[in-house]
Amino acid sequence: MTEEFTLDTGHTAWLLTSSALVLFMTPGLAFFYGGMVRGRNVLSMLMQNFAAVGVVTVTWILIGYSLAFGNDVRGLGLIGDLGFFALGELGLGTEFDLSSEVHGHTFPDTVHLSFQMMLAIITPALISGAVAERMKFGSWVLFVALWSILVYPPMAHWVWGGGFIEQRIGAIDFAGGLVVHVGAGAGALAAVLVLGPRLGWRRDIIRPHALPFTLLGAGILWFGWFGFNAAPALYTNNINSSIGNAFLATQVASAGASLTWMFAEWLRSGRATTLGTASGAVVGQVAITPAAGFVSPLFALAIGVLAGIATLASLRLKFLLNIDDSLDVVTVHGIGGIVGALLVGVFAEETISGGASGLLFGDPMQLARQAASIVVIAVYSFGATYLIALAIERTIGLRVDENEERRGLDIALHEEQGYLLTE
Repeated sequence: MTEEFTLDTGHTAWLLTSSALVLFMTPGLAFFYGGMVRGRNVLSMLMQNFAAVGVVTVTWILIGYSLAFGNDVRGLGLIGDLGFFALGELGLGTEFDLSSEVHGHTFPDTVHLSFQMMLAIITPALISGAVAERMKFGSWVLFVALWSILVYPPMAHWVWGGGFIEQRIGAIDFAGGLVVHVGAGAGALAAVLVLGPRLGWRRDIIRPHALPFTLLGAGILWFGWFGFNAAPALYTNNINSSIGNAFLATQVASAGASLTWMFAEWLRSGRATTLGTASGAVVGQVAITPAAGFVSPLFALAIGVLAGIATLASLRLKFLLNIDDSLDVVTVHGIGGIVGALLVGVFAEETISGGASGLLFGDPMQLARQAASIVVIAVYSFGATYLIALAIERTIGLRVDENEERRGLDIALHEEQGYLLTE
């Protein structure tokens, strides 16, 4: 069914710009991660992220978008139908370009599809940091393809596509704290458990090989996150209020968490590090993602600081539990996303976005709704990812052999070197 609307060129232009910004975040993520691995694995890290762009683009166009934003199957709130399979019912002519089949907002369906596609691309790419330096490239490509069909679209449908988290539980997620970050964090944990630790983990010193790359990537992520978080204001009932608020909240929370990590390191060891400062900034961006358009800038600062404290405290868990999450994806995205999604239920103000209010503004049940949604997303993503990784492990194998891991994945898998001289 086609819903007529008046096209708003400003809204359309901003959502297209934001789509490009979010796509740019995936190469940024590649450099953020690439600088943290050893020199013999840098191209492998970059390649995994660039491959995710291609793979998810294809799966999204063919089936992912339909499962996420198609008509709900039997009204159960679990999954979209196949009405948009290969963009079938949307068409490719004037009707598709100038209508809004899905939401009826003031921008075309092609633009809605494109923005949501960029979110779908970066989500499995986040997992690459957890499995760094030991996963087969072919297995990674298959993993991303399956994850982008079986894991991401159901979660997106539940939260944004009219599914049961949105309609029945009543949780809110402004830009992806639940779908993107909690989903990726839980999936990363499952993948790591199946894959196992790197050779020499906890025995050898494993240092980042190029921290300037990491800071470059963090800067690109910070830049792109303004599109990531401010664009969803176009889906709210109070666009003019929430769009500027989301933009400002993103900056404030990022700064708050970055400073928290920087000063915590400074106090603990007498030295502030570039890696900690950059990682803290990403933590702040993760934590404010579900809340950006729902909370004031001062509460955004509180979210950034609290997320910084929580993630710093949780860093030791991977050693206590003997889990080799190579680049701390579970901590930064999983824990950071959980903190942000919970604090929406505390700090959200209905007057900002026209959405829900949190505990401090009259609705204590919103915190319970947020907690319930976190459990649902985390359990589903962990369970589904574990089964996908296990299936790949028992068929084509998930991990490179010991010789390839020691040589480095750049040479072993791609017959290329990032540098003429490597460690």
